[in-house]
Amino acid sequence: MSIGEKIKELRIERGLSQLKLGKAIGVSQKAIDYWERNVNEPKAGYIILLVKTFDVSFDEFFIDVE
Repeated sequence: MSIGEKIKELRIERGLSQLKLGKAIGVSQKAIDYWERNVNEPKAGYIILLVKTFDVSFDEFFIDVE
């Protein structure tokens, strides 16, 4: 599973739209879309915010990520 697929999985599990997730961490909806489609990857600072927003540990976030 890619980082983008993991972000999408967690976002959907928590009932968040791309727009709401983007607003929660301070990026555009387009940035979330690019991450989910693996156009590019979030920088470390955004990964920290994603982990906090999704309320998961780093281990949980990165499990099965290749």
